[in-house]
Amino acid sequence: MPARRMRGRLLTLIAVGILVPAGVEAQNSVTLTATVSETVNLSVAPNAIEGGVVSSSGNTVRITLSGGKSPVIRVPLLVRSNIGFKISAVFESQTAILSELLVTDVRATGRLVSPQIVNGLHTGPQLIPDTSQPLFVVSGPRVSLGGTLTSPNNALQITVLISLKQPVPESLIHLTFAATPLSQIQ
Repeated sequence: MPARRMRGRLLTLIAVGILVPAGVEAQNSVTLTATVSETVNLSVAPNAIEGGVVSSSGNTVRITLSGGKSPVIRVPLLVRSNIGFKISAVFESQTAILSELLVTDVRATGRLVSPQIVNGLHTGPQLIPDTSQPLFVVSGPRVSLGGTLTSPNNALQITVLISLKQPVPESLIHLTFAATPLSQIQ
């Protein structure tokens, strides 16, 4: 019996020796490769639009208003991004006519907003030639230096002023703002 046990152990030792090379070294480093998704988030400051319905989803804000109240609409958009961004708008109405769309105010909401953001913004034209196409509103570099998509201190508040030629009673107005990421290399 002792010879049989010895042969079994010897065969196991030889089999392990064949499968595991004698010169195996411990691995000293690990390389991890990852990417961060390019994110641009758009929302509206809470309770900012009176008499309208606001829906926000990721990079899109849709506002529905019944016209006739005022020829001027102010929309305080909140932008959070980890990359450059571009915001465009679509104006839709059967009766109201858009006369002006412009950025009137820009301000950081806290310490996690890039200090270069305000000087890096490019705004669109003030006069509206054609509303059948999306209208360029603003573009700029990365906004957020940290935080999440709901952090109170990492958004840029951009106030957009929309002027109508004249208020039309009972008109329905749809404003859709959409933000898209812009690559840093262009």
